[in-house]
Amino acid sequence: MKTDFAPPERASEERVRQQTLSLFEHPYIEKLYDGISEGLLILNPERQIVYANGSFLKALGVDFKAIKGLRSGEALRCIHAFKTEGGCGTTEFCRECGGAQAILSSQKGSPDLKECRILQKDSGDALDLQVKTSQLQVDGVEYTVFAVKDISSDKRRRILEKIFFHDIMNTAVGVRGLSELLSISSPETLDEFRNMIYSGAAKLVDEIRSQRDLANAENNELQVQPVKIHSLDFLKEVFSLYQNHEVGKDKILHLDTDSEDLPLESDRALLFRVLGNMTKNALEASQPGDTVTLGCRREGDRIRFFVHNPAFMPRKIQLQVFQRSFSTKGAGRGLGTYSIKLLTERYLKGEVFFTSSEKEGTCFYGVYPLSENAETTKKA
Repeated sequence: MKTDFAPPERASEERVRQQTLSLFEHPYIEKLYDGISEGLLILNPERQIVYANGSFLKALGVDFKAIKGLRSGEALRCIHAFKTEGGCGTTEFCRECGGAQAILSSQKGSPDLKECRILQKDSGDALDLQVKTSQLQVDGVEYTVFAVKDISSDKRRRILEKIFFHDIMNTAVGVRGLSELLSISSPETLDEFRNMIYSGAAKLVDEIRSQRDLANAENNELQVQPVKIHSLDFLKEVFSLYQNHEVGKDKILHLDTDSEDLPLESDRALLFRVLGNMTKNALEASQPGDTVTLGCRREGDRIRFFVHNPAFMPRKIQLQVFQRSFSTKGAGRGLGTYSIKLLTERYLKGEVFFTSSEKEGTCFYGVYPLSENAETTKKA
């Protein structure tokens, strides 16, 4: 059986049953671990669940029989845990998983503490977890104690603090400074200052709305308001916003001339936020003089929007794109690509993906359903 990280072999159902019975023959284990508030698993040498405490089962809303013999990522419904025959721990993505790393570290005799980011299969919900692993020997068998704590709220709070206490504060200070200059400006510069103040205020409102929409989206409270959109005019709006944006300084924004004008029905504000985030990310990843290209093409009964930049994304980063709280921009960031995926796949009936190579650069795609009987009316 193939693996890209941890050993794929599993113990038989009978072996798992025997190991579970062996643990329950030691009453102190259940009394000790069932009394703690954190979710906790005991894993056998094949990383399969042979014990789960009440807190873990309650958090998942299942009984022990439903997860006995599974691996931790399978019990938590990680999207990568079902991609290969070997399951949790055996995919290329698992190399960057804090949970898998911590388990293997413990099996080698080193207790570990790691953060683990999971996107759940089917629901698309994101989990930010802190996992702590240690060894436990019972009847000659080396088990792994896997304690898990949900830190999603803490991560969310840190990101919001970064946005509101740094990014938004900087913009607000800038607007205040411009308003002070407005009172002493000459007639020749009056309109320029007014436009700059309006632009800064609009940026403030947009950032606050962005965070509100994301919070509502995660809580399944976002109301979608579909309207008819013409793809080319829509792309030109995104293009116009970022053509002179601060993140695009000394970079070239280009609208693909083969882009097709096609009708679709979607939520304009949410789709604009998705394509805007794609464009902003591409500009931030680019170097001065680089060209970022926006475009759209027909793909059967769907439309494919794309944003391309010439930068290559290292494989280590590729494996973590779309995870909540992951960012290449440092601590306290990391909702951009996650929000792109969340809004597109949960609310806009589409899908997002990307490609990246040293030769071709990086391209993010968003694919959405077209209106019925959609016809191309013109090209860019």
